[in-house]
Amino acid sequence: MKLTSILIFGLSVALSGCFAAREARIESDYSYTGNFRRYRTYEFVTGQGLAADTSKMGTVLRDAIRTRMRVQGYKPARNRPDLLVLFRLFEGDMAFRGYAQEDLTKWMTSGTVEDDETPKDSRQGYQPVKMVLAEGTLLVTLIDNKTNRAVWNGYASGVTVPSGVQGEVVLRRSVRSIFDQYHVFTEGYLDGSSQ
Repeated sequence: MKLTSILIFGLSVALSGCFAAREARIESDYSYTGNFRRYRTYEFVTGQGLAADTSKMGTVLRDAIRTRMRVQGYKPARNRPDLLVLFRLFEGDMAFRGYAQEDLTKWMTSGTVEDDETPKDSRQGYQPVKMVLAEGTLLVTLIDNKTNRAVWNGYASGVTVPSGVQGEVVLRRSVRSIFDQYHVFTEGYLDGSSQ
C-alpha cells in the first residue's frame, strides 16, 4: 500500500510539471550579427540577481542550461568563452518586443552574417512584434562575448514555479523547451569530428 501511494504521488508530481510546462508560451528570436557557426564555448554571466544566485532555483536553472549546452556540443570555458549565458525569471505580466523571423536553422543555411560593414541595403531588417508575456517569464539570452551583443533570446512565459521538487521539474522542462528553439550544434559535433 505504501509503495502504491509513493508511485501515485510521484506520477502526480510529474504530470503536474508536464502540464505547467506545456501551458507556457515558448518563443525565440536572434540577431543577424550572430556568427552561430563559430561558437563552441560558453560561460554564465556573473553578477547580481538570479545569475549570481546560489539558491536552489538558480542552481537548477544553471544545471539545466549546462546540460542542454553540453548536449549540443558546447563546452564551458572560464577564459574568453564564445558565448555568455544570461538568464532571468520575471514575475508578473510584461510587455516584450520580439521579432518575426524565419527559423534560425533556415537562416543559418544562407551563410550570411551581418556586421558593421554590411551595406544597409543588404541587411535583413527586423520586424518587431509586440507581445504581452503572461505571469512568470523565463528568459535565456546568449551574448557574443567578442562583440558584446545579444545574439539569441529564448523565453517561456506563463511559467508557474511551485515550491519543492515540482518547481525543479517545471524549471528543467522550461529550459528544455526554450532550447528546443535553438537548433544549433557546434560544428562537427553531430558527425563526431568536433574537438
